[in-house]
Amino acid sequence: MRKSALYSRSVRPPQSSAGAPAAVESAAAVPAAAPGRWRRALSDHSGGLALFAAGLACALAAVLLYAAMAPKARVITQEDIDASVLHTLETTELPSRAAKAYEAVRESIVRVRGLGREQEKDGHVVEGIGSGVVIVDSGIILTNLHVIAGAERVEVRFHDGFESEAAVIGMRPEHDLAVLKALHIPDDLPAATLRSTADLAPGDEVVAIGYPFGIGPSVSAGVISGLAREYRSATGERILTNLIQFDAAANPGNSGGPLVTTDGEVVGIVTAILNPTDQRVFIGIGFAVPIENAAAAIGVSPF
Repeated sequence: MRKSALYSRSVRPPQSSAGAPAAVESAAAVPAAAPGRWRRALSDHSGGLALFAAGLACALAAVLLYAAMAPKARVITQEDIDASVLHTLETTELPSRAAKAYEAVRESIVRVRGLGREQEKDGHVVEGIGSGVVIVDSGIILTNLHVIAGAERVEVRFHDGFESEAAVIGMRPEHDLAVLKALHIPDDLPAATLRSTADLAPGDEVVAIGYPFGIGPSVSAGVISGLAREYRSATGERILTNLIQFDAAANPGNSGGPLVTTDGEVVGIVTAILNPTDQRVFIGIGFAVPIENAAAAIGVSPF
């Protein structure tokens, strides 16, 4: 049998009149047309490019103009700082040194009452009234021995009005000191800060705080008048030595209260006033037991 001839299905490209394929002539014609199209495209978008360039130039000009006109940052000088501090001091009223001293110990000041054996309508008669200062936050209080001497019962009143009975746990008659322990104390009871008297000098400012005549707490300010003074009571029964002399006002009821520096630190316990007359009022000379002696009354060093 005669085999059928197999033919390719591809179609031969048409021949040009010169015998070359027509597709080759068409492909060769494309590059010649391209430059014309690019020129037309650039011509069509030339207006937008010009606007864009103009906008960019305006924005750059605005930035440069702002930079030129913006105020320069001013450097703060020492004169500026000094002027500001001076203005603050001239226009702001600062608390006094005595006020700051009082605020530092305010919550550690107590009123002390020694209650006697004779009874009145309220149950007891007040034998002595004075002041005290908390030196240990568990309720340990320093006061004068003469405030509670002969009392059947001792009561203390804290800064917030809280009252409690107190037990006498120590005495130093040679320094007219007594140590009390409150049976109950308010929450967060602070102890005063104690300071050595080694660097004290006449002229140093001090504040006396207490309950003169039961009124208080009262604050008076003055200076240390002298050191290592001796005091003899009007009856001659008491002789106290190594005392701090001061001129901050003190009266009956101040006894047992703290003598405080302007930093709010306790340097002594107010114990007596000197008055050559029979009047128990202050004439400018008061005495305080140095805090070293007071702390020794409870057997500890405060420093």
